[in-house]
Amino acid sequence: MKKIIVLVFAFYSFYSCDHVSNDEEYEKINWKERIATRKASDSLEVGKSYLSVYSQIYSYSQHKTYNLTAMVSMRNTSATDSLYLFKVDYYDTHGELLKTYFDQPVFVRPMETLDIVINEVDIAGGTGGNFIFDWKTPIGASEPVFEGVMTSTSGQQGLSFVTQAKRLD
Repeated sequence: MKKIIVLVFAFYSFYSCDHVSNDEEYEKINWKERIATRKASDSLEVGKSYLSVYSQIYSYSQHKTYNLTAMVSMRNTSATDSLYLFKVDYYDTHGELLKTYFDQPVFVRPMETLDIVINEVDIAGGTGGNFIFDWKTPIGASEPVFEGVMTSTSGQQGLSFVTQAKRLD
């Protein structure tokens, strides 16, 4: 009996090491360190892009859903100029604003990529979540690329797919 109790305790200890709290939100990007300072005289091209992301997809029927991790990738494709993000908003399936990521414009260095991760347990976005990006680049600079990568693994099965943003203006 003593061996069983020790075995159960050891198993529980190993399991608890890998467990991540559902309430824990890890913010990978320190947005405050990225606040952009630009002169009013700088000429910038204005852009707005829409990206669909999926916290859940339907499986078997419309009554069964499968949770996904969503990674939103914001890529500056210019080798010489910074990208400026003025607003990044995350909406759910019903069009309700879930989160605005920062209050002041931020920069993305040349050829840099920033990622926002929506954890698999965070299903607030639902089956029709989306992002709106308000951005600016120096005139003549290449446009940014916004992509979503959705993944999930369970046992020996894995699922992944990519979405690409559409420019709105």
